[in-house]
Amino acid sequence: MALLDSIIAEAKKLNKRIVLPEGDEPRTLKAAAEITKEGIAKLYLIGNEAAIKAKAAELGADISACEIIDPETSGLTAKYAETFYELRKSKGVTPELASKTAKDATYFGTLMMKLGDADGMVSGAVHSTGDTIRPSLQIIKTKPGVSVVSSCFLMELPEDNAYKPGGVLVFGDCAVIPEPTADELAAIAIASSQTGKALAGIEPKVAMLSFSSKGSAKHDRVSKVQEAVRKAKELAPELALDGELQADAALVEAVGKLKSPGSAVAGQANVLVFPNLEAGNIGYKLVERLAGAQALGPIIQGLAKPVNDLSRGCSVSDIVGMVAITAVMAK
Repeated sequence: MALLDSIIAEAKKLNKRIVLPEGDEPRTLKAAAEITKEGIAKLYLIGNEAAIKAKAAELGADISACEIIDPETSGLTAKYAETFYELRKSKGVTPELASKTAKDATYFGTLMMKLGDADGMVSGAVHSTGDTIRPSLQIIKTKPGVSVVSSCFLMELPEDNAYKPGGVLVFGDCAVIPEPTADELAAIAIASSQTGKALAGIEPKVAMLSFSSKGSAKHDRVSKVQEAVRKAKELAPELALDGELQADAALVEAVGKLKSPGSAVAGQANVLVFPNLEAGNIGYKLVERLAGAQALGPIIQGLAKPVNDLSRGCSVSDIVGMVAITAVMAK
C-alpha cells in the first residue's frame, strides 16, 4: 500500500474534526466533497454560508456533510474574541481588535482548536505560509518542551529507485526556517525523526547534511552543523544520528563506509536534515521531479495541535492528502 493510502486508511478510523478556513475556495470545496464522501474526516468550512453553498453548487461539489460556520454570525465568535484578548492583551491587543481578529477565518479556525472545538486545520491554498502559521504561534503555541516550529516532507520513492526502492525519506526543513541556528537544526532533526516514525512507520536514521563529511572541509557553515549534531545527541541520545555528512555519504552504503566508517547511519539514512531552507527546498524539488518521488508536505512540526500548510499551486488531491495527514497527526 502506498504511503498516502495507508495514511488515509488510518485517518478514516479516527473521525477527527478538521477546519478548512478557505471555505469558498474551489479546490477546497472539491476536496471537501471527496473527504466527506470517503469518510476521511469531519470538516468545518469557514466563511459566508450563502457564498460557500453557491460556489459548491456551481462546482457540483456535494458538501452537505460539512458544517459551515460564518464568523460574522456565529454564536462562538464572542467567546473566541474574549479568548484571543486574554491571550494577547499583554501584546497590546484591545477588546475591539480581538473582536475583529476573531472574525478572520484563519484566526477563527485556530481558536476552534484552542478551545477544543476542532482537532486540526489545513490552509494555504490562497494564504501564505506566514498567514497560515502566525495565528497558531500566537494562540496554540508549541508543544511542551518544544521551542521550534519547522517543517518536513515525506518523500516516497518509486519502486525502481536505485538506492531506496519504494522507500520513504524525510526531508527537513524545506518550508519554514530560512537559516536555522545549530539549536534549531538539532530541533528539526528530532522533530523530523518523530514525524517520520508517526506518519510513515520508519525507524529513523538521521543524517545532518553538509558539503563536508566528518571534517573534510573547514567552514563556519560546517561548524554549525557539527554543533547541531552535538546538541541533537545531547537532547535525544537514543536517536540514530550522524553528521556532518555529504548527501552521498548519507545515502550510498559504499560511500558511507568510506567517509564515516563504523557509522550506524551513513549509507542508510532515511531522515535528511538540510543545513538551511535554500538547500532543503531545492533538494526536495529535485528529488520530486528528477527521481519521480511523491512529496507529501510541507508538514508543520512542533505546534501543540496540527496545522498544515498548502502550496498555493496545490491540487484537490493535495488537499485531500493533507487533511488525512493532519487527522493522523491529531491522534
